Amino acid sequence: MIDPSLAARFRRISVITLIAVYLVILAGGIVRASGSGMGCPDWPKCFGQLIPPTEESQLPANYHEIYAERGYADTRFNPVKTWTEYVNRLVGASTGILVFLTLLASRHYRQSDPVVFYNSLAVFLLIGFQAWLGARVVANHLNPWVITAHMLMAFGIVILLIFTIARSQKASLSTLDASGLPMRFGLVLKVAIGMSLLQIAMGTQIRQAMDPLIFQHLVHGDGGDRSLWRESFPIIFYIHRSFSSIILFTNLWLVWKIYQSIRSDSLMYRFGLGLSALVVTAIISGISLDRLGFPAIVQPVHLLMANLIFGTQLFLFLCFHYASNHLIAPTDVRVRS
Repeated sequence: MIDPSLAARFRRISVITLIAVYLVILAGGIVRASGSGMGCPDWPKCFGQLIPPTEESQLPANYHEIYAERGYADTRFNPVKTWTEYVNRLVGASTGILVFLTLLASRHYRQSDPVVFYNSLAVFLLIGFQAWLGARVVANHLNPWVITAHMLMAFGIVILLIFTIARSQKASLSTLDASGLPMRFGLVLKVAIGMSLLQIAMGTQIRQAMDPLIFQHLVHGDGGDRSLWRESFPIIFYIHRSFSSIILFTNLWLVWKIYQSIRSDSLMYRFGLGLSALVVTAIISGISLDRLGFPAIVQPVHLLMANLIFGTQLFLFLCFHYASNHLIAPTDVRVRS
């Protein structure tokens, strides 16, 4: 068994790291929605500087020709887009430092639970790969497939971090009382997680369909009326929109069972209430995207909500898993004796 103080220290740093990864997802969504991906046409520097300029006069007079020779034609300095992308990179770099600190804190698990250490090592390596993908996004002139791979990698890092955090705290999670929940709760929760994954996959496809329109609107200024964009969307957009009602009622059933069966001071109870708030917020943001002409400010919020819903569902499942195993163990002992 690991020392409780060391376990608490790992929990704190790993949770902070998880929050930082979610901030990376939000920042990436803001960059994508605002068309700021080429706000810094080079990497890792921005316009050749560690700290980008705030005015065009701070750049060489021939910077257009300089970047045209590097393959970035029509480069135009925009301070808002440049600093939006720069802040995104700062958030990513800070997250990399936190991931390294998480790896250092996980070394105490090498003897008691090596899975925690190796998962933390995998997250550290994936963050490095994620940084390389970020450079490829710039090098490939915002290729939609590279951007999508970049976002999915962040999603994968979230999954691994949640598994690692829950695994490191399994001793305390096993003391949760889930005995009042119905037997089918775990199955319905698995179905809800699968539906969230499917919904995120469909959202990714819709986003790729939107990219050309957003690029025309934000870069060339000829994207047309945003309220008419959905006329160009594939049928999967309407499936995605209708599927949200099934997701809503499935998650509300889960939350209702938690509300009925779990003590109000329990960790599962708090996460259950959080899940209901996230699902409702995601649906409201989705309706706003549909009815208000896909406002750029709502797009990253909708993306973040989808990722938070999945993360909350996954953590609830792990809580239920560890609590259920704790309940089953005494029965097994009695049978063997």
